[in-house]
Amino acid sequence: MNMMTEAARLEQAPRGRQRRQGEVILDVRNISLAFGGVKALTDISFDVREHEIRAIIGPNGAGKSSMLNCINGVYQPQQGTITFRGNEFRHMKSRQVAEMGIARTFQNLALFKGMSVLDNIMTGRNLRIRSNLLLQALRIGPSEREEIRHREKVERIIDFLEIQAWRKTPVGQLPYGLQKRVDLGRALAMEPQVLLLDEPMAGMNVEEKQDMCRFILDVNDEFGTTVVLIEHDMGVVMDISDRVVVLDYGKKIGDGAPDEVRANPEVVKAYLGTTH
Repeated sequence: MNMMTEAARLEQAPRGRQRRQGEVILDVRNISLAFGGVKALTDISFDVREHEIRAIIGPNGAGKSSMLNCINGVYQPQQGTITFRGNEFRHMKSRQVAEMGIARTFQNLALFKGMSVLDNIMTGRNLRIRSNLLLQALRIGPSEREEIRHREKVERIIDFLEIQAWRKTPVGQLPYGLQKRVDLGRALAMEPQVLLLDEPMAGMNVEEKQDMCRFILDVNDEFGTTVVLIEHDMGVVMDISDRVVVLDYGKKIGDGAPDEVRANPEVVKAYLGTTH
């Protein structure tokens, strides 16, 4: 990351959206995470309100992805608590967290490159499938009807993401920006209450970023899904986020509305690379 460029964009970014926010849906309190003697996160606290877009930003190595990994059960923090809809959860695996209603996309795509767009997004329905494997394989009776219902939901997601023309195309043959859309679609297929997006626009060109911004806003507005995202593009963050939390070297140095964060001297210094 070019720190000087990012700091300039932080100053020049447009005003964030002003939207009605609901009650706290996700509460992160005093989270600390270490690998051996290396501290990845130190006493991090913030909350996420229902129906908002909450951004987590910071320079490379700030602990942003580690924070998401703690929320969705990939990592188990040594200290602190995470509460979702009033229920505190500890030592839960990713599948259990997903069953609670928290879905995740990753910075590095983990799609099934040889499978079609439709089949990749269908994998996001696994948590919703009630038929056993034998009935699924035979596709008879209730199992067949259930599969039809799931495919109808997936087709609606494909239409929503405007990827109808590639629904039967192997994902590995698609441009990177479209693969990112498929990854988003797979997460949406889980029907999450909270959607965690790890750098959803990394590696995209300007047009692809504009499309992804539009889809994230539409997911938030039309589906009512709460969004927590990590993103390096400060123009994007300041434009679509309701609130922003800033991490630097595993510590929280800012938290608030986009305008407040942009005016925070510690945040500007972190992006200039002069904090340490």
